[in-house]
Amino acid sequence: MSQISSSTFEFLKDLTLNNNRDWFTENKPRYHEAHQDVIQFMDALIAEMNKVDNIETESGKKSLFRIYRDVRFSKNKSPYKVSLSGVLKRATKWLRGGYYVHFEPGNIFIAVGFWAPESADLKIIREELAHDAKPLRAILADRDFGSIWGEMEGEQVKTAPKGYSKDHPNIDLLRHKAFVFTKAFSEEEALSEGFLFEIMKAFIGIRPFFDYMSEVLTRHTEN
Repeated sequence: MSQISSSTFEFLKDLTLNNNRDWFTENKPRYHEAHQDVIQFMDALIAEMNKVDNIETESGKKSLFRIYRDVRFSKNKSPYKVSLSGVLKRATKWLRGGYYVHFEPGNIFIAVGFWAPESADLKIIREELAHDAKPLRAILADRDFGSIWGEMEGEQVKTAPKGYSKDHPNIDLLRHKAFVFTKAFSEEEALSEGFLFEIMKAFIGIRPFFDYMSEVLTRHTEN
């Protein structure tokens, strides 16, 4: 299995301290080496995930976000991100949700879920939860699921979404505008030989949630 190199984190740490174009230009070979290192890791992850899921993302290279920041509307004018990260999208309209991997010194994590559902999908999810939230609550309450992913995160409205009472019994779920889970790792864990395997275990562990959400959304699609 692919393994992340310590030189990748060394480059990112140095970039954090020298986030300017002159330094980056001088150290571009180090960037290319780190970029390729993460590409190879993501290639291996895609290959493994396709054994248990259907991943639309074709390659590690296509999964990665650009390191160049868009500073046009940001107070932070640093030209480069200090992380290397990528997303894996599930294939076909029947498989919903996505996987995210983030490499950054002191902030290494994976995430899964629905970051910004389309308004039509969010409406369907809320209607389902308002009608019957027991299946989702059972997933969230499962001990094995919780030991991997903890509690559901994601942006929420402050009181209640339009059309729902703040006293609705499922208002804690209905407030969600995003449905996300994250899992953090240490740098030591990220550099270990078994790190890809640990990510695989976590990604497989999210399947009850993905299966539930996919069923809810595709059931309405069929209708």
